[in-house]
Amino acid sequence: MSVCTACNHENQSGVQFCDECGAKLELTATIPPSESAASYPQPGTGGEPASYRAKLVITRGGTVGKEFAVEASGETQIGRWDPDGGAFPEIDLTSDDAEAKISRKHARIFVQDGEYYVEDLGSLNGTYVNRGPRLMPGSPQLVKANDEVVMGKTFFKLLEA
Repeated sequence: MSVCTACNHENQSGVQFCDECGAKLELTATIPPSESAASYPQPGTGGEPASYRAKLVITRGGTVGKEFAVEASGETQIGRWDPDGGAFPEIDLTSDDAEAKISRKHARIFVQDGEYYVEDLGSLNGTYVNRGPRLMPGSPQLVKANDEVVMGKTFFKLLEA
């Protein structure tokens, strides 16, 4: 059993991504089955790793209320997991996108000069910020806390962790 360090979800051994939040499980700790997950900090209680200072929360479409940790450095890929197509996003929306409106490599969120940006990666159904115009692929858009990000038919809110 592996526990995701981003959301503390217990995953089956051998999986690469968290079933709950989509984070890479290379950042996980393996615990013996006899230990209770209740002894680990729960999301939102200050137990998140220091590498996360924001999260995307689904507000419409998919599993409303589901949270995804966003890297505080580097980038977080968003899309649908597809090993045959080489798509291994940190935020895997496969189970939250029954109609497949989110592309396998849909968008990314990254930090530059301490601020978050979202960039569409050439998705079919687009990425939108605060219901503004569709983002042009390769043109990052600044996003701040409480901004709405729409991908396909899934609506997210960016929150500070």
